[in-house]
Amino acid sequence: MQNDPAIDQRLTQLEIKATYTEDLVEQLEQIIVQQQQQIGLLLREVAQLQRPSTDGGLGAARSLRDDLPPHF
Repeated sequence: MQNDPAIDQRLTQLEIKATYTEDLVEQLEQIIVQQQQQIGLLLREVAQLQRPSTDGGLGAARSLRDDLPPHF
C-alpha cells in the first residue's frame, strides 16, 4: 500500500495540534486548581472576618466615626 504524502502531512499536523491541545488543557487544569485553592482561602478569610470577635473587642467592628480626627 502506497502512502500519500499529503495524508501523512495532514496526520502529522493533526498530531501536533493534538499535542498542543493536551498541553493547554493540562495548563488550564493547573490554573483551575490554583484558583480553587485561592477561592477556598478567601472564603475562610471572609468567614473569619464575619465571626464575632473573642479577643476582648480588639478586632470588633468599628464605626467610621472612631477614625475621625479629634478636631471634628
